[in-house]
Amino acid sequence: MQLKKISLTHYKNQTALQLDFNAKINCFIGQNGKGKTNILDAIYHLSLGKSYFNPITTQNIAFGQDFFILEGLFEKNSREEKINCSFKKGQKKVLKRNGKVYEKIADHIGLIPLVIISPSDRDLIVEGSSTRRKFIDGVIGQTDAQYLTHLLEYINVVSQRNALLKYFAINRTFDATALEVYDAQMIRLGNPIFEKRKAFLTQFLPIVQERYRQISQDQEAAAIDYDSQLHTNTFEQLLAEALKKDRSVQHATVGVHKDDLTFKLNDKPLKLYGSQGQQKSFLIALKLAQFDYLRAQHGLPPLVLLDDIFDKLDQSRVTEIVKLLSQEDFGQLFISDTHEDRTLEALNAAGTSYQIFNLNAPL
Repeated sequence: MQLKKISLTHYKNQTALQLDFNAKINCFIGQNGKGKTNILDAIYHLSLGKSYFNPITTQNIAFGQDFFILEGLFEKNSREEKINCSFKKGQKKVLKRNGKVYEKIADHIGLIPLVIISPSDRDLIVEGSSTRRKFIDGVIGQTDAQYLTHLLEYINVVSQRNALLKYFAINRTFDATALEVYDAQMIRLGNPIFEKRKAFLTQFLPIVQERYRQISQDQEAAAIDYDSQLHTNTFEQLLAEALKKDRSVQHATVGVHKDDLTFKLNDKPLKLYGSQGQQKSFLIALKLAQFDYLRAQHGLPPLVLLDDIFDKLDQSRVTEIVKLLSQEDFGQLFISDTHEDRTLEALNAAGTSYQIFNLNAPL
């Protein structure tokens, strides 16, 4: 998997930018505000049909403009794939593969496997359950189109059921038969989502544990608990028992949209007991495991984006990470950093081909 070319038009702070990539490691160097992260986000957007850093599409348009266009030329299994993503205010986002428009953007997910490592990954530890569900769904979704379809349908059903509960409350009425229609759909879609998540974590956890063992040099044991109400109850039981509460709060309080992950070190919650260094190491192990999993599923290495992850690491750690990611079994790597000297030292130690794009100077 390789990205050969990319162009950005009116995307965030990039008015018109075209770049060609000819190396395994590609580095964007520049002061804050120069648009390093925006280039990485454009690669992510072309790969997964949305921005990693801002899901509100209109906010990805450059100030004073009313549209953006992204184009990328990828090579996968010796075949070129031209991906185009465009959006104009007031219209629907358009995603094309080799000139053909996707009917659903979800149909594109998985074509261009990708892993991003960013300072915002800390949200996986400190934020709420939706952030961790989004991570697990994102990994599974890049390898299982049916899972993604079930998930999107499930989310839509929950939204419609919530709207019905609000209608009942506002109009002081209740129709059990109407609600049962949505309950049946939640059960039909939710059960396979639960089973897939459970099966995925059975495969994924040993990979995380091995990656963390490498990083920590066997100092701690990593674990991930899958927290779901469906471990101990059927979906039917959950919905029946929650009916009174659901009517009171006017939304679904049970189901796979309430699932969570608990990250642990030595059987203790990472969020409560992990140091900053342990948390950072766990997150890197998590993302490296994501890479390993996607590579095994796709039969080729995903693209890897590193966004300013060197900022709070010492030089030796920076060098070790770049060495690791430049090994033969890793694919094309894109790095953003504010310090060229730091990046060059790590790249030269890695001993592989690289390109430097200095955003402080005209490209």
